[in-house]
Amino acid sequence: MLRVHSFESLGTYDGPGIRLVAFLQGCNFKCLYCANADTIELKGGSETSAEEIVAMAKNQKPFFGKKGGLTFSGGEPLVQAKQLLPVVKALKEEGFHICIDTNGSILNEDVKAVMQFTDIVLLDIKHIYSEQHERLTGKKNEKTLAFINYLKEINKPVWLRYVLVPGYSDNPDHLHQLGAHFQNFENIEKLEIQPYHELGAHKYEHLGWEYQLKDVKANTPEQLDTAKSILTNYFKEVVIN
Repeated sequence: MLRVHSFESLGTYDGPGIRLVAFLQGCNFKCLYCANADTIELKGGSETSAEEIVAMAKNQKPFFGKKGGLTFSGGEPLVQAKQLLPVVKALKEEGFHICIDTNGSILNEDVKAVMQFTDIVLLDIKHIYSEQHERLTGKKNEKTLAFINYLKEINKPVWLRYVLVPGYSDNPDHLHQLGAHFQNFENIEKLEIQPYHELGAHKYEHLGWEYQLKDVKANTPEQLDTAKSILTNYFKEVVIN
């Protein structure tokens, strides 16, 4: 049984086409800008079986078209890799397209098994430098980089996602370093720049946690364009979400 925080139908943001998105409960990061802070704690959510999720997918299949399918997000879905495995296996047996939206910090046998039934990975790379990564998430980035290397080895399609936080992850030199690190990864199909926002701030307050980015302003169009112009030198496709 999976612990599911919520579902989103007709999603167009988390992977190709139109998708059913399952936000799973639990995350091993605590990102300063998390939009889903109420999914961080493993407790909570509702226990949901593979059969229930397959039934939901079949019900919504007419909307998926040729490119759509299901995306497992969170939270961090691979925290529940052992429970997720029978779900993605059942969905693939029914012919559904599967995305996993992950921070890439967990790589074990259960995760490797989940990857066998995954069509594409949406990988949130928070920062290329470990110290800055820890500043943003509370964790260093070595495990995430190892996970990306594994995806390269098995030639698993990847969309990188990068949140552009002013003063934290928008340094031009760091963006060049990010691009240089990944420019020869043929399995990376594109990079999505995600503008910084404060949509999760009220959730932090509700949980009794301090939102530490209160003084950080949203990206200007110029900041986003500068980041895109830098990263376009290194990736096949760069988009601003």
